Amino acid sequence: MPRLYQSAPETAPALQAAPRTTFAVLAAAAAAFALMQSLLTPVLPTIQRDLHTTTGTVTWVLTAWLLAASVATPLMGRVADIIGKDRTLLVALGAIALGCLIAALAPGIGVLIAARVLQGMGAAVFPVSFGIIRDEFPPDRVASAIGTMAAVIATGSGIGIVLAGPIVGFLDWRWLFWIPMAVVSVVMLLAWRLVPASPVRSPGRINVLSAVLLGGWLVALLLPLSKGATWGWSSGRTLISFGLAVVLLIAWMVAELRSAEPLIDMRMMRLPAVWTTNLSALLFGAAMFGVFAFLPQLMQIPTISGYGFGASVTGAGLLMAPMLVAMAVFGSLSGPLTRWVSNRAQLLWGSAMGTVSCLTLALAHDQKWTVVLAGAIFGVGLGLIYSSMVNLIVQAVPRHQTGAASGMNTNIRTIGASIGTAVVSAVVTAHPGAHGLPAESGYTTSFLILAAAAAAAFAVALLVPTKPALIVEPAAAPA
Repeated sequence: MPRLYQSAPETAPALQAAPRTTFAVLAAAAAAFALMQSLLTPVLPTIQRDLHTTTGTVTWVLTAWLLAASVATPLMGRVADIIGKDRTLLVALGAIALGCLIAALAPGIGVLIAARVLQGMGAAVFPVSFGIIRDEFPPDRVASAIGTMAAVIATGSGIGIVLAGPIVGFLDWRWLFWIPMAVVSVVMLLAWRLVPASPVRSPGRINVLSAVLLGGWLVALLLPLSKGATWGWSSGRTLISFGLAVVLLIAWMVAELRSAEPLIDMRMMRLPAVWTTNLSALLFGAAMFGVFAFLPQLMQIPTISGYGFGASVTGAGLLMAPMLVAMAVFGSLSGPLTRWVSNRAQLLWGSAMGTVSCLTLALAHDQKWTVVLAGAIFGVGLGLIYSSMVNLIVQAVPRHQTGAASGMNTNIRTIGASIGTAVVSAVVTAHPGAHGLPAESGYTTSFLILAAAAAAAFAVALLVPTKPALIVEPAAAPA
């Protein structure tokens, strides 16, 4: 049976906005959510002390957010097809704002983690924005607009690290939620008024079973990764959790392959350019968020440890600034650079720079200038990778699958980020040192693991086809 499409009723009160105005609103929404990726990473030690919790537990402030985003991205993408992308964008922004409110008032670590799960539901901002761009922009401008959006996301992900210090220094860590709540509320109002209603909707059902299985295997994997040092890596709880993760992963893949409406299209994953780029995204996502989460912590380790800089939250943000500037500059230049340097070559260069940077952080982190230089190199690589990955995906799939394929790439990168964060947290926690601080060997080992992940991303990127396959667009269906 052919899939039926119907025109969306004109129910939204949006004004007729030019594509440039629509893009500005979408970029603001994506940047606001991207800030939540990194805004808390420099202040985890502060939150740990204030809420009287452990290093392993406070890391779940990041892991829970990533876990929720991993499930919400494909799930809410399907919801967007049914109720409309404009409405789903408002739901996602509302979830971010409500999560910020609960987090700002959280009396303990449990409530804070629950609030972060709610914020993670806002990850639908990314695939929905890609889908709206596909609907509203001329076909010849879709790829460049999506590449620019990817650069906005990358830059927003890093700016939070710099902003966190001054906010905490002048106010309090809870203002890291009050301020975004206010910003997201304004963006939500603009989106309600200016983002056009979806021109088409796809009647269908939401694949709840796939969502439950996806969340199940991720929890079963991440929980023993973060608690293995406490439980014991050979304990029954750890082994059972890993075994359950494998079973649920297989069940999820089978369910997705058999489903007529999968959350993540495994058939699309068979395309050479798609599966190689997405596997690189998974691996580099682990390296990227591992650096984002734990490099600021390394900088803040007191000098009494013998290896830390004793930097304040603001000082750690300033040391990370060259990384963020490099990320923003090269993320913006990635599109124009494709005239001379292909997207595949940019993916290779970015992965290589990420590998060199992580190796430097692992073996030469005793001087501030080496850490700053390594961070800047990582930023250049990350700027190149973000846009090149999205454009490789866009070029490899038919135009009508642009939104789904871009969202899938974002989701897979988020899954890699959640795994990388859990692994590094487990390694650092498993190496206790003097004065109640982590041992230097924990950070050294962690950055070596992240270097291995970036190197693996480089190896997979070598398999990306040099030329995209010929795309045959389906014949247009009658209205």
